[in-house]
Amino acid sequence: MTEIKELQKVIEVCNRLKGQISCDFVGLAIQNRVGPDVRWHYAVGNLNDKYKRITVRFGKGIAGKIISTGTPMMLVNFPHQAAGKVTDYPIALAEKLNTSYAVPLFFNGVPKGVLLVGNRESRPFYDNDQEVVKESGQALEAILKDYIGL
Repeated sequence: MTEIKELQKVIEVCNRLKGQISCDFVGLAIQNRVGPDVRWHYAVGNLNDKYKRITVRFGKGIAGKIISTGTPMMLVNFPHQAAGKVTDYPIALAEKLNTSYAVPLFFNGVPKGVLLVGNRESRPFYDNDQEVVKESGQALEAILKDYIGL
């Protein structure tokens, strides 16, 4: 089976999103088909390949929290204003993100994925940026619904 990072439409949506809102990083995480763990599958603007090795438990990390709550999340002035331990945010640490915004991706009405955008400088994501991220997330849901197999 083709991996998510090889799906051309996923690459196009992520690259377009990065350009539209002028952010430094775009990442896509999906909950594993078996078990509660969440893994980062694709990134653009990444500093290194650490994201590929990051797996978080359901409810942990940015991705795990978003999937468990089904709601968007904003992280500002990281690591200084992080709730809890900074090690609870491995993607933000690995990519040196100061500000990030992430939305859940729903499959059959259940949150199973996360689309995250981030900036390495202290540059917030305003309402119009958040709307673009949500729209990109919906585009990814449509692209990935068959891939997820739910």
